[in-house]
Amino acid sequence: MVDYLPEDTPSTTAMDVMEDEFDNSVANTRAMVKDVSIQEALAFKNKIETIAGVNEVTWLDDAMDIRTPLAVADDDLVETYYKDNNALFTLSIEEGEEVEATEAIYDVIGEDNALTGDALNTAISQQMTGQESFNAAAILIPIVILILILSTRSWFEPVLFLIAIGVSVVINLGTNIFLGEISFISQAVAPILQLAVSLDYAIFLLHSFDDYRKTDTPENAMRRAIKRSFPAIAASASTTFFGFLALTFMDFGIGADLGLNLVKGILLSFLSVMILLPALTLVAYRFIDKTYHRKLIPNRYPIGKYVMKLRIPVLILVLLLIVPAFLAQSETNFLYGMGENPADTRAGQDEKEIENVFDKFTPIVLLVPKGDLAREEELVDELSDLKHVKSTTAYTSAIGTGIPPEYLEESAREQFFSDNYSRIILNTTTDTEGDVAFQLVDEVNEVTESYYDDEYYATGESLTLYDMKHVVEEDNRLVNILTVVAIAFVLLITFRSLTMPIVLILTIQTAVWINLSFPYFTNDPLVYIGYLIISIVQLAATVDYAILFTEDYINNRKEMPKVKAIKKTVNEKIFSIGVSASILSSVGFILWLTSSDPIISSIGILLGRGTLLAFLMVVFFLPGLLTVFDRFIEKTTWKPNFFKRK
Repeated sequence: MVDYLPEDTPSTTAMDVMEDEFDNSVANTRAMVKDVSIQEALAFKNKIETIAGVNEVTWLDDAMDIRTPLAVADDDLVETYYKDNNALFTLSIEEGEEVEATEAIYDVIGEDNALTGDALNTAISQQMTGQESFNAAAILIPIVILILILSTRSWFEPVLFLIAIGVSVVINLGTNIFLGEISFISQAVAPILQLAVSLDYAIFLLHSFDDYRKTDTPENAMRRAIKRSFPAIAASASTTFFGFLALTFMDFGIGADLGLNLVKGILLSFLSVMILLPALTLVAYRFIDKTYHRKLIPNRYPIGKYVMKLRIPVLILVLLLIVPAFLAQSETNFLYGMGENPADTRAGQDEKEIENVFDKFTPIVLLVPKGDLAREEELVDELSDLKHVKSTTAYTSAIGTGIPPEYLEESAREQFFSDNYSRIILNTTTDTEGDVAFQLVDEVNEVTESYYDDEYYATGESLTLYDMKHVVEEDNRLVNILTVVAIAFVLLITFRSLTMPIVLILTIQTAVWINLSFPYFTNDPLVYIGYLIISIVQLAATVDYAILFTEDYINNRKEMPKVKAIKKTVNEKIFSIGVSASILSSVGFILWLTSSDPIISSIGILLGRGTLLAFLMVVFFLPGLLTVFDRFIEKTTWKPNFFKRK
């Protein structure tokens, strides 16, 4: 995730400077070995040091002379590395070597000992993404086929749907080779989301084709079907396309990565449905004819009259919920990193086991101008007094100002000094993020700035997440505005109305706010990246339901009064909207159930629940808005031609 931060963020700049100045890097992994003596711990350290991809292993012998009796050594320093016969090694694993290195470390330390850290989390994400994506697809595709079989009149039509969209998904995945690399989040989410969102296009086209087949030849029926369904498919694809395109404007690169994948996917799906699917259908229509079956479930449900009876109570209820939901969704306890490993995994259990013995470990690294040991000593002393700073690793604390650095061997000196900077490492006991962690970041910056102004650099996981918090919060404001404006513009063109964009976006945006407010009321932390992505994806993907409903309502409204038009629209469209919503919500809940990654899992539950809320809002809330504002809609729409009683 750090790779996706802008290059000019303070922690990223600090990391670049440190990599240029120092050969050894900051620890990103901790390994605990139980029930060992000092000499046995040193033997484990030597074995870990020989593993490919492990740059540096730090233990007690690097912080003090272990020939000194532990009884007279500094307790805090000793217990940072060795406590109750448990040895804790901190190590750095090279980027790109995480999977192989962590597997090799597991082989060395065995099943009974523990491993945790950023590098392990990266390795788990890389290993699990492919397998979990396959598991999700293996569950999703049969469910989608079942939904399509229940909603169509031919056993063969679902095959055509899946071929047309499947081809576009494969092409989308293949074209990622030109990007060089993509995020594991894009790899896990984009293909399944593309399938779910764009199946509607194929359903629109083939349903129109089936209607025209009753009175025309297959070729003419397809021509007429393309002409009739093109506006609806184009409008649907455009809102989704521009919604996803807004993600590419994020400074945090994960948005651009996922947004580009989804934009490519929607464009390829649109082309596949308009070009490939007609050709496939005309080649295979005889199979469609031969595999016709009776309706397995009805496609009309006479509930319009009940919806109309509930319209005023529903309007009042939703209006009462809008403000609390809007406020709650922004006050949720957000996580800006990866979140915690699930408690039922080895990584989650190891993390808790290490924390129970050695407490939390969140190092903060400072680079200060080299040359003034007295000032550096004062800084280290003041930083050591800060709450949650357990110990410090610096020349002034480990060696002392009484010994000139020139007297040390170069290998020892290089741990603390580069050509231009002194390096100070604060071993803190906060979480990697949260109010306490971010308050400590502010305090460390404030103290260091009082000594060195802006001539220092600070980095570490808590500082990275501190920067990430500020970047994604800015992104959230920008991207939400862009999404709403882009979708409103498409709706303005589609309906030639000033009011319709407001009515439709209000309907879906309210569903988004209610969905994102759930974590606040249940007091569950929410991964902010999931929140940010879903706030865009849910609006872009489910506004299609409102478009489909409203287009049919306007057509009916030209022939009948508003109440009758709403009843007819609800009766006729609840089935097709329900099919689309059931597919997209299935995608969300399956991602939630199959993914061990906190970000992907949070995207899944938010997408599943959000889709169901959008469906309910379109079926129950939108009809009330359309009838209440019917006259205003008519006056602000170009050539509405609404029915008028004579």
